[in-house]
Amino acid sequence: MRVLLLLASLILSVAASAAEPVRVAVAANFAKPLETLVALYGKDHPDVTIETTVASTGKLAAQIRQGAPFDLFLAADDRRPMELDEEGLGVTGTRRVYALGRLALWSPEQGLDLGPALLERGDLSLIALANPRLAPYGAAGQAVLDTLALPASVKVVQGENVGQAYHFVSSGAARAGFVAFSQVRGAGGSLWLPDGDLYPTIEQQSLLLKDRAEARAFYEFLGSDAARARIEEAGYGVAPR
Repeated sequence: MRVLLLLASLILSVAASAAEPVRVAVAANFAKPLETLVALYGKDHPDVTIETTVASTGKLAAQIRQGAPFDLFLAADDRRPMELDEEGLGVTGTRRVYALGRLALWSPEQGLDLGPALLERGDLSLIALANPRLAPYGAAGQAVLDTLALPASVKVVQGENVGQAYHFVSSGAARAGFVAFSQVRGAGGSLWLPDGDLYPTIEQQSLLLKDRAEARAFYEFLGSDAARARIEEAGYGVAPR
């Protein structure tokens, strides 16, 4: 009888583990591409549930340190995954580059000649930017602004993450903003892609946080040829294998 009870308990434990969702902490710039990847994965794995939490890289890293129950971390930089890895909060040997980000200055207005000349003339009085202390795309945008001689009339409004910076612009609260190219690719309006030499390389790294079978399987999928193709289609670069 005791053996049967132990066996039943083991079966229930395995079933509960299999039913547990894969929880992904994802930087705001990669939220939409991840939706596409989750849908693609779901075609072959209909029984697996992927739950995502979207925030700035800095905020997500803080939550992971505080014990948030994430299985994967998709950051917008390389620093936070490296720090978490060194602190023993990731699965050894799983940290890698999953995307190379591109910065864009975007406005929904048509016909704007976005670029250094327009900014230095002060024609854009309010520019949106993710918090440079929390968001790598914010730090990249600030690096570009630091190369320019902006007049005092140009003001910068900061969002917590690049998703909020995009919202400021799309809602009309700011006339233009520094966002991820992937967020505005094909969106129309006006666009400037600053030269990559003007800002630090946006090397977006990922880290497996829990070595559960379902989590590792999805993590490995994110490095597959099919996933890499979707990531490139979304406006990112991918690192050589």
